[in-house]
Amino acid sequence: MFNINMLQLTIMNKSQLIEALAEDLKLPVSEVAGIVSTILDSMTDALVAGDDIEIRGFGSFTVRHYEPYEGRNPKTGVVTHVKAKKLPSFKVGKELREAVDDGGDKIK
Repeated sequence: MFNINMLQLTIMNKSQLIEALAEDLKLPVSEVAGIVSTILDSMTDALVAGDDIEIRGFGSFTVRHYEPYEGRNPKTGVVTHVKAKKLPSFKVGKELREAVDDGGDKIK
């Protein structure tokens, strides 16, 4: 049987990113928090406006459009209408993909 507790997964959240950048750049955490928030807000605004975002070597963000369809509740079998939606999508860039595949040997 597979035991999920045996996995050692690490996830960097927004506050950890801010702390790492502040330490690396030797800037106050509050200043870096403002910078990170501005970047993320700008990216969000661009995607909401329907614009694509491309960061060479890292990846690209786009908005995918999904048409409405008839879905089915798997538990009850009841048919339901699922409305059209737009969702953000990320496609990894070549340099990031290679860096991850090589275990970070080419990073920096």
